[in-house]
Amino acid sequence: MLYEVLMVVYLLVALALIGLVLIQRGKGADMGASFGAGASNTVFGSSGSGNFLTRSTAVLATLFFAISLVLGAMTAGKEKQVDEWENLEVPVEQPASQPADNDVPVTEKQEPTDVPN
Repeated sequence: MLYEVLMVVYLLVALALIGLVLIQRGKGADMGASFGAGASNTVFGSSGSGNFLTRSTAVLATLFFAISLVLGAMTAGKEKQVDEWENLEVPVEQPASQPADNDVPVTEKQEPTDVPN
């Protein structure tokens, strides 16, 4: 049960981390402020979005690595179940018992009869 909960949290943290990284501005984005694009920072306050987004990214990255280590430690001691499709070799068939030379049972020994020509 704990493994499934951790996998769901792991997925949510990974998606949130991807989203935060995509939202952040690149290092060269400050060049646009000198050409009149500086008004976009007012959503997160006067300091801009740098502090908030960078700290949240750092927290999510730490959670991501911590959950990765916990999940790795949980699955390290388990034995892998044998998969039916792993070995697809054709099984060797045992030879069937050889039938007798005659398939017709003989109850009495019969003399060959001459057939008229």
